[in-house]
Amino acid sequence: MATPESFPRSSFAPPEPSPDGGHLPTDEGPTEGDVDAVIIGGGINGTGVARDLALRGAKIVLYERNDLAFGASGNSSGMIHGGVRYLSKSPKVTREACQDSGYIQRIAPHLLFRIPFLMTVKAGAAGRVMLELVDAYFRAYDDFQPLKRGKPHTRLSADDMAALEPGLSAQVSGGVAFDEWGVDGARLCVLNALDAEGHGARIFTHTSVESIAKAPPAGAGAPLRYIVRARDRLTGARRSHSARVVVNATGAWGPITAALGGVHSPKVRVRPGKGIHVVYDRRLSNYGVISETIDGRQVFVYPWENASVLGTTDDDYFGDLDDVAATSEEVRYLVQAISRVLPSIRAARAIGTYAGVRPTLYEYGPNEDELSREHAIVDHVADGAPGVYSMIGGKLASFRLFAEELSALVAPLIAPGTRCTTHERPLPGGSTVPDALGFAERLSASPVAARRLVFRHGIRTEQIAERIARNPAESAVICACEPILEAEVRHVIETEGARTVDDVSRRTRLGLGACGGMRCAARCAALVGRAHELSPAESLAQARRFLVRQARSRVVALTPDQARQEALSLAHLKSSLGEETP
Repeated sequence: MATPESFPRSSFAPPEPSPDGGHLPTDEGPTEGDVDAVIIGGGINGTGVARDLALRGAKIVLYERNDLAFGASGNSSGMIHGGVRYLSKSPKVTREACQDSGYIQRIAPHLLFRIPFLMTVKAGAAGRVMLELVDAYFRAYDDFQPLKRGKPHTRLSADDMAALEPGLSAQVSGGVAFDEWGVDGARLCVLNALDAEGHGARIFTHTSVESIAKAPPAGAGAPLRYIVRARDRLTGARRSHSARVVVNATGAWGPITAALGGVHSPKVRVRPGKGIHVVYDRRLSNYGVISETIDGRQVFVYPWENASVLGTTDDDYFGDLDDVAATSEEVRYLVQAISRVLPSIRAARAIGTYAGVRPTLYEYGPNEDELSREHAIVDHVADGAPGVYSMIGGKLASFRLFAEELSALVAPLIAPGTRCTTHERPLPGGSTVPDALGFAERLSASPVAARRLVFRHGIRTEQIAERIARNPAESAVICACEPILEAEVRHVIETEGARTVDDVSRRTRLGLGACGGMRCAARCAALVGRAHELSPAESLAQARRFLVRQARSRVVALTPDQARQEALSLAHLKSSLGEETP
């Protein structure tokens, strides 16, 4: 039986012709039970569909071979933005993104924050012409701003820009100010999964689908069903379900997943695009700042809490989809571009990098940043698999619309007579945005810790407060950089499906601060180990793997002096947790 491990990790290669014409085999083995739909993929598209269909009353199972938001959804720029750069070539993408941004603000108000941006223009005659063009372009974008509660742009002189952002280069002759919305993409995935689970869906993370096959005929006139078999990669447990509908929502893994059922349709082909980001240990600017790279692309740096995020690249990716990492060359490319307008970034300290792969619609010829950001649904009826669908492309900003379109397509099969309500019903925690200072007093926690709890959990912060009331010891700070309380770590382990240290980090940002997990990974691993009955050696191994990954993410972005300091940290890591070091 073919498994994901036996397929090449790159989904760039053209599909091979199916030897049996694309018709799925038949599986006559037993299953755990019947469901309406099996969704494969726990990114934003998969969890969005799971929520939509579960709210319609459908019986759903979702399989994710890693963790929720492991891929592009958890490694994006973290913005529910309107797609200003898509306006000239694909206004439909811009309109959809702006409209869905407005809906996401409505259903998860605690999880979004406004980011003011400065689009810089350099001095000189060409710069003066460019400022006129940029001003005109943003006047067109202003028409879409009300859809996402955005503010109209403002044209700024060089003096205006310097007053707002004193660290800008003297070569900046002006620009425009506008705003977008930031979001924690991983939390957005988790909240969609939680809501789906709360309405009856079953979510299985770290569970790899091994086969998709037709179920034996149930009789004349009975609808075709599929059997999906999977294996838990942490415990080895086997799972299987029979479903009327199978949804392939695995992003860049889409062609690989389709091939599990013998489907090699060229319609599933994607053009994976790698994007990296660099995280700095402090705020480098008051505003987000946009500059131009050496080859004419736009990149940015913006403040996130007490850090800064620099991004992003857009390059064709041919490598292992399960092991995507930034390189020093990619980091230098970004730093070179931003340093032209914000010179101080060259002296700043990077504390990490992250990378993801966009599942962009396939097209041969255009540069990577010119590819369409539209999405498509592939109905595999022509491949001999009616009821099997693949979701291709899309953006974080318009995930809800994409999920609604897929759900509306399959609802007549599994939830007839229902309608979409995902734009009306708040995500877990989003019904009310509570007062963070009130929680700070109740929890005897710092205002910063309370504010970030509310950001991640909204009104569900009440559940964490109740834990601490029952056991005040859980108010202890586990991660001082974020900061994160022990009660929150226990909460995400017990109620949000966190099974590893990496899972906890994805849900809380634990270990992503300046210490890189050196002060919190082992403590977190101990809590994970106790909850999941792991041996001390297994818990220690989880902490070690997390710290090694964090160290590797840092070293590609360090200056020579910083690299020497990092060597000391790695020596400490080696002495504390064993010989395995980067």
